[in-house]
Amino acid sequence: MAAAIRRLLRAGGRRGAALVAAAGGTGSQTLRLIYTTTAAWKKNVAASGPEKYTEAFIKKQIEEFNLGKRHLANMMGEDPETFTQEDIDRAIAYLFPSGLFDKRARPMMKHPTEIFPEQRKIQWGEDGRPFHFLFYTGKQSYYSLMHDTYEKLLNVQKHQDQLAAQDLPPQKEKKNLVGSRWLTKTELEEMLLEKLSDDDYSRFIQLLQKLVMMPCGNVEENYIKKFSREISVQLQKVVIEPLKYDEQGVAFSTGEGGRKTSRATVTVYDNGTGKITVNGIDVLHYFPVLQDREQLLFPFQFLDRVGKHDMVCTVSGGGRSSQAGAIRLASAKALRSFVTEKEVEFMRQAGLLTVDPRVKERKKPGQEGARRKFTWKKR
Repeated sequence: MAAAIRRLLRAGGRRGAALVAAAGGTGSQTLRLIYTTTAAWKKNVAASGPEKYTEAFIKKQIEEFNLGKRHLANMMGEDPETFTQEDIDRAIAYLFPSGLFDKRARPMMKHPTEIFPEQRKIQWGEDGRPFHFLFYTGKQSYYSLMHDTYEKLLNVQKHQDQLAAQDLPPQKEKKNLVGSRWLTKTELEEMLLEKLSDDDYSRFIQLLQKLVMMPCGNVEENYIKKFSREISVQLQKVVIEPLKYDEQGVAFSTGEGGRKTSRATVTVYDNGTGKITVNGIDVLHYFPVLQDREQLLFPFQFLDRVGKHDMVCTVSGGGRSSQAGAIRLASAKALRSFVTEKEVEFMRQAGLLTVDPRVKERKKPGQEGARRKFTWKKR
């Protein structure tokens, strides 16, 4: 009987079939086969919810990480006790070199707390009742946060009413939000450990902005700072050279630029007629292609200064297209001395002050070109 059961289980599979033994008659035993389809089994697994990372699982992963770190330190000839995460990243990049552009796709070795997402603790007691009164809203942390923020707003309003009752002017202080930003939707979801819709996020940000714009909003300054982040300075402020003057008293400014292997140096003169020379040759003869001339004149067109300046260019290396791009960058840098800081910011946002990093992609071995493959022939 046992051998027959084992054969039947092997035939039905662990997921597809189950055996139930029921007593019947005197000493007789009847076997009844209950079959469950694979689709129903998958449905039951999906109903169980997302995978949960238990404390035992995380503890095991941490032990394996520490063991792997010691092995990696020994391989690199370092002390395992002083082997930091930076040393791990450097060792992984050395042992497993990768040319993948996205760093997230490259091999990595991080602490389990950084890999596995943080999860909420149990939300209900042994009797099955939830701890939080907003549990059945489905977003208890979000609605609790909205309640707290609105309570802060009411407190500020109450403080303003008390000042008005005492005939005291409200403490109006300009809210300086320059250099900071609100939490993004993803950051807020990580804080609350809940998924939010775009409408939920916008409602919360609007409530925060309303709190900030109140005359006495500085009372809850510490609360507001919890949901704002400082913007890191990406670029240092560029010092713009002042205008120089030649022997005739004409103002001029110089600039340098590059594109691929081309390098250009330009001198832009004020009160000109729009004359442009490149290596001593008129621009119409040096750049016969219209597209190159448009590229070169774009900074003047952007600032509405076409025909107001003369420009002398010296360029070397590369072809005509890359030389036009190098002159464009150099002339844009030189024009900064003639315009206001606001116009310089507009130029930066338009990309006129940014070096074009594009270059020709190298040919790959085993291929006809950078991307092109050899024609495949069956015979």
